[in-house]
Amino acid sequence: MFNEFYRRLIDPFKRSIRNKLILAMTLVAVLPVIVMTAVAAENTRSSMEAEIMDTNRVNMNWASIYLAEQFTRMNNIIYSIQISDELHQYLALTREAPASSRFDEQKAVFNMLNSVYYSAGNYVFGVELYLREQDTLFTFNSMESRIKTVQDVPEAYDKLFTEHKDFTIINDPIDPAKFHMTRSMNRFEDQAQIGAISLEIKWAEFNQTLDLLDSRGDYTAYIGDGSGHPVYQPNSSIQPSDEALKQLSETKNNAGFIRTAQEYIFYHDIESTGLRVIKIVPDHVINESALETMKYGLVVGGVATVVSVALAALVAWRTSKPIVKLANSMKGIQLIKDRKVERSGRVDEIGLLEKNLHGMASRIREHIRDNYLMNLEKQTAELKALQSQIHPHFLQNTLQMIGGMVYSQKPADSYKVIRALSEMFRYIVRAPDGLVPLQSELDQLEHYMLIQKQRFATRLEYKLEITGELRACYIPKLSLQPIVENAFLHGLEKKPGEWRLGIEVLCDPQQGMVTIQICDNGVGMEPDRLAEMQSKLERITRHTDRVWSSGTSIGLLNATSRMVMHFGPEYGIRMESELGQGTKVIVTIPCTTGGEPL
Repeated sequence: MFNEFYRRLIDPFKRSIRNKLILAMTLVAVLPVIVMTAVAAENTRSSMEAEIMDTNRVNMNWASIYLAEQFTRMNNIIYSIQISDELHQYLALTREAPASSRFDEQKAVFNMLNSVYYSAGNYVFGVELYLREQDTLFTFNSMESRIKTVQDVPEAYDKLFTEHKDFTIINDPIDPAKFHMTRSMNRFEDQAQIGAISLEIKWAEFNQTLDLLDSRGDYTAYIGDGSGHPVYQPNSSIQPSDEALKQLSETKNNAGFIRTAQEYIFYHDIESTGLRVIKIVPDHVINESALETMKYGLVVGGVATVVSVALAALVAWRTSKPIVKLANSMKGIQLIKDRKVERSGRVDEIGLLEKNLHGMASRIREHIRDNYLMNLEKQTAELKALQSQIHPHFLQNTLQMIGGMVYSQKPADSYKVIRALSEMFRYIVRAPDGLVPLQSELDQLEHYMLIQKQRFATRLEYKLEITGELRACYIPKLSLQPIVENAFLHGLEKKPGEWRLGIEVLCDPQQGMVTIQICDNGVGMEPDRLAEMQSKLERITRHTDRVWSSGTSIGLLNATSRMVMHFGPEYGIRMESELGQGTKVIVTIPCTTGGEPL
């Protein structure tokens, strides 16, 4: 398929100097435009890439600083609770202290939390204070205000105490728009964790900073953990790729840049939080500017192409006009029939070629007139001689078989044989004597094998396999039947026991060839006899004008000679045989259309 497409593509340029000139001049005009457009697009892309990298490095630096200041402000709220006098006085109480004193101190702590909550700003949803040794949990938010005695560590603080962490930032499991910022309270003497303070904060507090980084709809900026996975991402339309997350988790730098196949990743650590601010710039954003440059370059290139093609056609027409005219005059020369061709009357080199060409054509026509009829009669006589040798060979075998069946088979079986014989005679008489459709030849073979199967009953096993489309395939008339007859006469009839005969037809349009294999399990051939037959077949291929008129395998040799005469020495018949194992005859012919080889 590809070879056919390639042939059709280059054929117009092989056959026409004018087309070659047009192509050459078009390439000379268009290639510089294409190269310049590609270079300009790459330079634009590189400049855009450098600008985005420099700008984002600076922006990521100030964004991380500003986010760190926001987290520091939230930490200061926690510190203000941790160093408050109310908390220290409550922690100083012993278990033996009167209930009234404990109640007063709890109330003082509760009022302190109330004051901190209302002074913190509207980005803080709630404040919690957990005191581990007192088994007390203070909660103050917009929905509730309470003091609760707890026996076990609350689930929200479990990770902090289990992993002995000083600081955690965890998303709210119910509302993703909030997170809990928790800091451990440690005893000064032994640094044991005696409690924790937690702020419930809105992520929206950081939207303004992230929006400034996410300056285009195709970008995305988010706050991630140490491995790069998003913790808070306002715009979730673009997610980091697996490759980017892998590289982010492996990097030890505080700030930097990662390039993947689809994206540019900028990152910067947020000081004292264990978080990172990360920005993703898709690759296509940088390529857009290059595409714009390329688009304008293609417009210019298109105009240049049209102009160059027009100029090339004009120049090629004027340059190649006399050559094309000479070529056309050569097409008009008929070597069999006289045909007057008007000459241009030129006196230059082309005129000299034209004069000599017409003189040579006249001399060739005279030679053809003397030899054409003689050669035609010789070839016609040879072809008829080949065909006449096949017909008696076929009739002798068929009539002997029918004579035996008349006395041994039922009338219905005899009728089948007679009908098959009638179809075979009709094919011999009515079909043309040259090339016939391969399917017709196979149908003729089916009639022949019907007669043979009636004759030999269950002793004969016959199989025909066809692969491919045979409608366009042609073969010389009565080429296959002599081969099958030889299989019976020289192979099967001399073998006791079961006979097997198989025919496989394979049409390969890509190679332009049809392969027909005729195999039998007969007595086979001795090596010397096989070498002799192969030598004869090869001589037929080398000498296509030879007519075989003697020998024991005259049908096979004649069929080979006819194929070589029709299709050329690259086609024909070859044999493979092994004594006691059987014989294989391989026929190769071209795929044809309308009776003519492709």
